[in-house]
Amino acid sequence: MKKIIIALVMVSLSSLVHAAGGKIHLDEANIDLTDKASLQRGAKLFTNYCLNCHAASFMRYNRMGKDLGISDKLVEENLIFSDDKVGDLMKVAMTTEDGGAWFGTPPPDLSVIARAKGSGDLGANWLYTYFRSFYVDEKRPFGANNTVFKDVGMPHVLWELQGMQKLLNAEEVAKGAAPEFALVSTGSMTADEYDTAARDLTNFLVYVGEPSKLKRLALGGWVLAFLFFFFFVAYAMKKEYWKDIH
Repeated sequence: MKKIIIALVMVSLSSLVHAAGGKIHLDEANIDLTDKASLQRGAKLFTNYCLNCHAASFMRYNRMGKDLGISDKLVEENLIFSDDKVGDLMKVAMTTEDGGAWFGTPPPDLSVIARAKGSGDLGANWLYTYFRSFYVDEKRPFGANNTVFKDVGMPHVLWELQGMQKLLNAEEVAKGAAPEFALVSTGSMTADEYDTAARDLTNFLVYVGEPSKLKRLALGGWVLAFLFFFFFVAYAMKKEYWKDIH
């Protein structure tokens, strides 16, 4: 229970920090949780490029498949690259000790990363901008840095898709300006294709953070409608009960 309380406090503090704005320029992600094709592409990117180091240990493979319209067979054949079973949680073999030794700090679990980076659209915008903001920095251990997360310990794992880019206006970025990049090596995707991939991956991580969000919002509408009509029923009952007194 103590660990849960501490985690909730850290998430809240993170949200407040990012909501304050700081000097970080964020682009609009414009994700759509109803777009299952986007979520499926995001799941493919996550399992291929992220799940080697980052777990999503609050999510099960078969729950993800059911929500995204992917059969258990396709999940097993295309999204599981270990001896995990389709009903297992999306964990990684890397230990905390190994992660700390290799990267300087253990790679975080990404189950609620979108919510940890800010409420509403803020978390999605943070992730979307982050995926697109790696640039060459020879001073860093893995040769890359990020304008959203300065001195990040993570390498640019999507470089094969995006290519590598250099930052052109570092001084302006430090003051809150939008970064300007120039490719120094091309990837397998065009700039537009990579932007779509970053949006798909962000979409998937937002889904993982709250898989039942769409159901919650839909149910909330029915609850509000019920309360609206029940108000008139309750008011009529109140008048009937109290008519002899008033």
